[in-house]
Parts: sequence; C-alpha cells; structure tokens
Amino acid sequence: MIKQFILGTFLLTAINYTVQAQATLKPGTWRGALKTAGGQDIPFNFDVTNAGGKQQLAIINSTERFKVTDISSRGDSVFIKMPLFDSEFKLRLAANKLQGQYIRHLGDKDVPMEFAATAATPYRFFKNPAKPAFNVSGRWSAVFGEGEGRDTTVGEFKQAGAKVTGTFLTTTGDYRFLEGTVAGDSLYLSCFDGGHAFLFTAKIKDNNTLADGKFFSGVTGKDVWGAIRNEQAKLPDAYSLTALKPGYKKLAFNFKDLNGQPVSLDDARFKNKVVIVQILGSWCPNCMDETAYMVNYYKKYQPKGVEVVGLAYERTADFAKSQRTVTQMKNRFDIKYPLLITGYTSNKAETAKSLPMLAKVVGFPTTIIIDKKGDVRKIHTGFSGPGTGSHYTEFISEFEKLTNDLLAEKLN
Repeated sequence: MIKQFILGTFLLTAINYTVQAQATLKPGTWRGALKTAGGQDIPFNFDVTNAGGKQQLAIINSTERFKVTDISSRGDSVFIKMPLFDSEFKLRLAANKLQGQYIRHLGDKDVPMEFAATAATPYRFFKNPAKPAFNVSGRWSAVFGEGEGRDTTVGEFKQAGAKVTGTFLTTTGDYRFLEGTVAGDSLYLSCFDGGHAFLFTAKIKDNNTLADGKFFSGVTGKDVWGAIRNEQAKLPDAYSLTALKPGYKKLAFNFKDLNGQPVSLDDARFKNKVVIVQILGSWCPNCMDETAYMVNYYKKYQPKGVEVVGLAYERTADFAKSQRTVTQMKNRFDIKYPLLITGYTSNKAETAKSLPMLAKVVGFPTTIIIDKKGDVRKIHTGFSGPGTGSHYTEFISEFEKLTNDLLAEKLN
C-alpha cells in the first residue's frame, strides 16, 4: 500500500512537472526577425495574448493585425502554424527568447529561414533611432530592378516622427502593409504576413530622391530600387492589361471543386447571372486581400443575381496537396462560393494555357467580370488591398458600380 502511495505521488509529481514545464510565451509585444541567406534581418512585431486558456498572437504590420491561434508546445519547444500560406514556426523558448526556424512548405520542397524573437520589445528596427533628417510622406515614382527587368511602381508613405507606414503599388497588386523607420538619412521598411517577408532599405539623398535602394524578399530574393518624389505618379489602368484574344467573347472552363465535382460556367447556377471569376492562388497575398473583400461582396450581391467562382492555381498540380491548401484558405475566410482546383500550377504560362481564350495572364489575382449573357465585359489585373488606403476604397466603389450597371441590363 505504501509502495502504491509513493508510486502514485511520484507519477502525480511527474505529471505536474510536465504541465508546468510546457513553454509559455510572455504576454505583450515581441520583436521577431527572419534572417535572409545574406544575413539581413527582416524584423516585425507581434502581440501575444491569452484567450480562453489558450495563447494566440497577432502579427503587426502598420494597422493590420494578423491573428494566429494555432500555437502548441512540448517542453521548451513552441510550434506556430500560420492560418494561410502553408507555413509554420518550429522554435525553442528560453529566458523569454525564441530561437528556431520559420518554414514555408512549397509544392515540391520546404524553404526554412532562421528566426529569433525577444519578449517585451516593442520597437521594429531600432530602440533609439537617429533623428530623421527628412520626411518621406507623399507619393513617389519608384523603379525596381535594372535593364529589361525594370519595373515601375508607385510608393506611397506617411511619416510621423521617425515612424513610416505605406506601401508600393504595382500593376499586379501591392506590397501590403509596410511599416518602418526613418533614421537619420536612411529609410527602413518591412512586412511579414505569415507567408511573405519583405525588407526595403534606401538612402534619402534629399527631399525628392531615394537612392541606393535594396529590396530583400524571403531567403534569397534581392533587388535594387530607387525613387523620385512625384505626386502625379500613377499606374496603368488595371482594366487595360489583360484581354481576350480576338474573336472571343466568352470564357470557358471545366475544373473540379474541393469535393472533386466538375464545375463549368454552363452550370445552371451561373445561367443569366453576373459572374465574377477570380484567378487566384492560396500562396498569393494580394489574392488573400481580394478574397477577404470578395466574401463580403458575395454576401451583398449574391441575392441580387451575382455568382462568384475562384480558380486556384497552386504551387503543385497534385490535386490532394492543392485541395488541402485551398481548403485552409476557404476555412480561414469562410468562403461560400465555389473554389476550383484547376490542376495547373501558378506559372503564368500554365494559367494562360488552361484558359486559351485569354491573350495573356499578367499576374495574380486576375478578375474576370461576365455579364448576364455570358460575355466577358471587363478583366481586372491585380488588386489594391486595404494597405493602399484610398486606392482600395476607390476600387470598391468602381467595382460595385460596374456590378450594379450589369445587374440593371436587360436580357434581350
């Protein structure tokens, strides 16, 4: 009896020790940094909170708070799974510091990055940055790359003291919510959205010139950039970049939904409806911004006679793998309209091959607007998300006016 009592006490103590030994993140603001292959740190902040007996975090980029709830621990190990982009952190906690790897799971390989984070650290780049020598608020004409690879973009920034927020707009979307610092004559901006890590640096030569710019993306991505202040800078019309081939008026496809059932625009649910076709990928941040908007748009317009269908082009042609990542996206946004696995990869040439009536596919997302007769009326390339401020609200106003105009047309 005594032996049983001692054994029971020992087991209870061991169990209590195991429970107590589980890693717990200190609530508050942390500073994390992903390290590129070249040794550059891509910093970001995240808040840790306790909710319903479980820990969760919110990744901070300017005004965005990207909630992450799938956090588990074993001993001093912490595992954080991102709700989008098929990525995760595998970390070890010691003395309120995290150390380990961030891993992106691509179609055919895993891509790790070194990661470290420190609790109770609210700054992003510098604890005590040098006093700003310039103010970069405003609009800039920016050029990324050199030679034939040059890409003209528009930078829009707001600076308050040393803190800077803003984004770069491109013909295929934007770089989402960037946040950073002006320290002396240097500009630093970064973003991490759970799947994509960006770092921008530049020297501020004067009030109108950003020079010697460097752009780091993920583990190995690297480019150069520069910018000139230009309040009139703008991009080409997003409705002018993609079109049908001559002689075509309609779009046609037959792809499987998440249950493996074929779906076609000839199906009864699309007949005599205004139809919005999203060309997207679960790996694409601008596609996620568009989807977040489209979910609410569908709630508003589906009762009025609008249908939406998403065509997913994933990193792999494997149906089961694509099904898993697209289902994750569906659950994250609570998408009620059908999402189809095209069986083609995210390569733009593959996308064009799957929809041969398109002259070309410039980028993701691409949105095709079809009228009640089944004719393609507009094709919109890219998406300016909420990180672009007024550009986002202008798009919504324009897009919904177009929808209302198409709904008002008579079927003759």
